[in-house]
Amino acid sequence: MNLEYFIAKRLITAKDYKSSISAPIIKIAISAIAIGMIMMIVSVATGIGLQQKIREKISAFNGHIIISNYDNNLSEVTLVPISKKQNFYPKFTSVKGVNHVQAIATKAGIIRTETAFEGIILKGVGKDYQWKNINEYLISGKLPDFSQDLNQEVVISQFLANRLNLKVGDSFNTFFIKEEQNKLPISRRFKITGIFNSGFQEFDATYVIGDIRHLQRINKWGPDQVGAFEVFVDDFDQIQEVGEKVYQETSSTLDTKTIIEKYSYIFEWLELFDFNIIVILVVMILVATINMVVALLVLILERTQMIGILKALGADNWSVRKIFLYNALYLIVRGLFWGNLIGISLLLVQQYFGLIKLNPENYYVNEAPVYLNWGYIGLLNLLTVTICFLVLLIPSYIITKISPVKAIRFD
Repeated sequence: MNLEYFIAKRLITAKDYKSSISAPIIKIAISAIAIGMIMMIVSVATGIGLQQKIREKISAFNGHIIISNYDNNLSEVTLVPISKKQNFYPKFTSVKGVNHVQAIATKAGIIRTETAFEGIILKGVGKDYQWKNINEYLISGKLPDFSQDLNQEVVISQFLANRLNLKVGDSFNTFFIKEEQNKLPISRRFKITGIFNSGFQEFDATYVIGDIRHLQRINKWGPDQVGAFEVFVDDFDQIQEVGEKVYQETSSTLDTKTIIEKYSYIFEWLELFDFNIIVILVVMILVATINMVVALLVLILERTQMIGILKALGADNWSVRKIFLYNALYLIVRGLFWGNLIGISLLLVQQYFGLIKLNPENYYVNEAPVYLNWGYIGLLNLLTVTICFLVLLIPSYIITKISPVKAIRFD
């Protein structure tokens, strides 16, 4: 029995498919699995990559949680100052998961040059500001230093620099409107030390980052008064839980808001990517499974006589079914090999060369980001193999209905 069983297995291996009538169907099945795996890997990697990149950009310019006065919640501009003498500043030790707190202030102004003018929001920051968050978006010049004396250094976006025809080293005048009526605008002259490009149009078209002490003087605030606090957390997935704890640990006169709440329209849009990824996974696995079912049925019909011979020699139904299931598994693994090889290669090319560009006005990034993680790749492979193998148990049941007598005479 073992000899006949071994011969039967060898007869229906992939090496024998080239000369069989099922060869085209086998190739289609392998190709379907490979293409499906490519689509799944690429969709998950780019979908998660885009979500993470947009989260990083929003966090870099806003922090994860914003603490402000209730009066400031509906405006991007600071109206009422907050004292820096808070229990959570400069270290938020009472809430686990918070790694940094920085003080900021904002004020609307108008940049005026000889040829153009633009409305902007000057974001004032101090020596506690984490420049590393936006360092990767710096395309020319250097970051300013606000740790010493008050200076006129600012960083401006490439978008604003192009519209105002400015470059690193240039100076410009900015006019700020005072809240008091019948008061002349206050003018400040700034010098560009760096130009950034986040690809996030909402930030690039609005913000200029400078020394917070300018805003404290313009608003007639004390050195210990700021507009708001930006809080950074260790794990973005825990931002809602940490945000609730931060709210509980702050004064009743202060409000906290996570960036998910502040930019709810963006994060709701990002959630659609999860649904799209799930749809792609289901469709691709379904297509691969259908093709493997067809291939297995063709193999069974093509080897009907061999099945009859094995049964006549004493093989039970499950032993014969295992022969076909093992070979179907071999085809699945073969398709997954090529799918993983091509899919991962495409992702690596995109990751290092950025060939696929995106419109930042629609996607908030300049190129398709990639999140390459071996954990989800392994999980996709395991999921595909498991589902396909379990579904193939159904068509393999047809083997139990084949009669040895009729099968041997089958032609």
